[in-house]
Amino acid sequence: MRQLGEIMKSNKAFEKIVHGVFLILGLVTVACVLLITVYLVISGIPAIIEIGLWDFLFGKVWDPAAANPQYGILSFILSSIYGTAGALVIGVPIGFFTAVYLSKKASPKVKELMSTAVSLLAGIPSVVYGLVGMVVLVPGIREIFNLPDGASLLAAMIVLAIMILPSIIKVSITALDAVPKEYEDASLALGATPEETWFRVSVPAAKSGIATAVVLGVGRAIGEAMAVMMVSGNVANMPSLFESVRFLTTAVSGGMGYADGLYRDALFSIALVLFLFIMLINATLNFFLKGEKK
Repeated sequence: MRQLGEIMKSNKAFEKIVHGVFLILGLVTVACVLLITVYLVISGIPAIIEIGLWDFLFGKVWDPAAANPQYGILSFILSSIYGTAGALVIGVPIGFFTAVYLSKKASPKVKELMSTAVSLLAGIPSVVYGLVGMVVLVPGIREIFNLPDGASLLAAMIVLAIMILPSIIKVSITALDAVPKEYEDASLALGATPEETWFRVSVPAAKSGIATAVVLGVGRAIGEAMAVMMVSGNVANMPSLFESVRFLTTAVSGGMGYADGLYRDALFSIALVLFLFIMLINATLNFFLKGEKK
């Protein structure tokens, strides 16, 4: 009994230590987010005050090198929104149906092979996506649509759609595999076909995980910079499908290396807008997901 008591005490002590470690790690994560938020607010607010909130957010001209500099980022905001939306329109259906196939239909060997390929796709650096897009996709768009330059919003959408596929596929497969087999057996026993069971029983049961996959895809698409810069043309135009555009991320990464003065402060303001934009999207999606769970 004494040995049993000592073992229980040691286990409780170990649990307290592990709990403390995880608590510290959680606090460090929260502190990092708070530090980033505070730094962006302190660095970004002065330029917004000097330029003017309306002129900054809704100005259509971005020309910091002009005699009378203008710092309107409406084109960047719209390009980011359209590019992300286009990537989701292309990537979500492909990723979703691929996940359903691999989870419910594919043989174990095919599932293992394709899952490995998806994992490799997730590990490819973004600059490689951008390089392939610049060498293959951009000339292809130029030839197909008879354009002077294929670097465009469409090219950015396609590259982003490919880049978000691994997140959507892997998380959706995990969610679908977690659906209890009893649900599907009951549906089949009632006379439903396998396809009806997948899409009317399994998918609704896994909708929370699938929605999480879409959220991850949105975050990847909005936050991407290098690949987008290489295929979008990086020109501050109002967004058009076949014209060169500049995203919020590419505006910051493209100018931060040499900017100074108000220009540099404006780039921090763009980073603040991007940060708040991502936080707003995540908060909105989480709100709806929690509402559906209730």
